[in-house]
Amino acid sequence: MIRFIETPDRGLNLPLDIQGTAFQQRVWQALQTIPAGTTVSYTDIAKQIDQPTAVRAVATACAANTLAVAIPCHRVVRGNGDLSGYRWGIERKRALLDRESSS
Repeated sequence: MIRFIETPDRGLNLPLDIQGTAFQQRVWQALQTIPAGTTVSYTDIAKQIDQPTAVRAVATACAANTLAVAIPCHRVVRGNGDLSGYRWGIERKRALLDRESSS
């Protein structure tokens, strides 16, 4: 995990035990497709999983993610680009995004 945090563009090749509702799993799978160094909005994820009106549910699924970094919910931001809630704190979210954008 440390190697992945330090060089996120190399990807993470670990089996993950992803446990959640069917909806949460769809959201988390979509999150895993976001390239390191980029961000998307909650609305983008809702559209990607064919649930365009489920923006709040997407945010709730992100908040329920217990596999930080491996399922990169830190790459999801508000529609205006502002950082919003993160289970492990906004400062950690900002640090992860800063690290990814500089690598």
